[in-house]
Amino acid sequence: MPSLVRTGRKPLAAIIAAATLLLGTSCSGGEPTASGFQQQKQTKPAPPPPTITVAPAEGAKRVRPDKPVVVTASGGKLEKVVVRAGRHVVDGRLDDSGTRWRSTERLRPATTYTVEAQAVGDGGPTQVNSKFTTLKPQNELAVIDVTPAVKGEILGVGAPIIVTFNRPVEDKAAVERALEVKPEKPVPGAWRWVSDRQVIYRTSRFWPAHQKVRFTARIAGVRSGPGTWGVKNVSHTLRIGAAWISTVNVKTHTMVVRKDGKVMRRMPISAGKATTREYTTTSGIHLTMERGNPVVMISPGRKPGDPGYYREVVNHAVRISSSGEYVHAAPWSIYAQGRANVSHGCINAHPRDAKWFYDNFHRGDVVKIVGTDRPLEWNNGWGFWQLSFKEWKKGSALDT
Repeated sequence: MPSLVRTGRKPLAAIIAAATLLLGTSCSGGEPTASGFQQQKQTKPAPPPPTITVAPAEGAKRVRPDKPVVVTASGGKLEKVVVRAGRHVVDGRLDDSGTRWRSTERLRPATTYTVEAQAVGDGGPTQVNSKFTTLKPQNELAVIDVTPAVKGEILGVGAPIIVTFNRPVEDKAAVERALEVKPEKPVPGAWRWVSDRQVIYRTSRFWPAHQKVRFTARIAGVRSGPGTWGVKNVSHTLRIGAAWISTVNVKTHTMVVRKDGKVMRRMPISAGKATTREYTTTSGIHLTMERGNPVVMISPGRKPGDPGYYREVVNHAVRISSSGEYVHAAPWSIYAQGRANVSHGCINAHPRDAKWFYDNFHRGDVVKIVGTDRPLEWNNGWGFWQLSFKEWKKGSALDT
């Protein structure tokens, strides 16, 4: 009988294991790989907000008033910068890049300032608030007088601006740079220091008539000497009126008064008798300085009983120099007015004419006197126009 061939049969468990191995090598349940498959996207970190730096630093004490406030932004641009002391907001300027702000005015001594700054960039906005205090000066510099600067006063076209300080000024150039004159009708001018405490402004020619002139002493924060700082700014508005210009001819004994070029009055006068230099009227450009009604005039350097002593009470007197010269009423010398010079140096006029001149007077009006051999000294009263403008400027502390 034929032999039978026995064939073996794999167990079921082996078949399942082989199938599982085949599936594991033909596909993957993980993320796609770089070899032809997309990987998961990575998220970039957000940029940081801008940073703001303020100088002087937060909490700084004894900051010099002439040190500027500087605010800078990194990683963005400044949107807002406010530096203030109370209600006063400090002026400043932002540069073209928008990242740097710098103050453009001096700070005030012994003052606390707050700084508020905002910046914005790709990382969003940033805000910084800080505070600092300026130093307290050992000595304070202040303006104690500005002449002529009475509120509402109308001035003549020759008027100076005379500024007096409370203490001597060592750094005159620094203080002079802080003095500002702004006329509505511009005309060159310059300052001249006549002492350590006083400086005077004069124009190159008379002020153009009918205008306002703004004077400001921006001395707050100015260092005028060791330990000495300006503490307060001062401003005045000066009103220049009509051009009142009077011409006195001592030889012809006449005075002609013009307003804006038009003759307003012709007056017979009597000037100094010129028997001595003291009794000689000064020639040159005078300015009217003050007035009084009456004024008591006493001979200088003499007492009752001395030769040449006099004591006169005069009416409607307008001062034109510090050496005792006035335009005033003289009823006792009407006989000489228009004919002879008989005074002690003043310009004597008929009471009617003197009162008219007195009533139309303004400080800084011009009185030109000709015909004597005694010139007015430039520092006699307001004789400032006796110097040429070139000479006047030599008294400035600046290179003008």
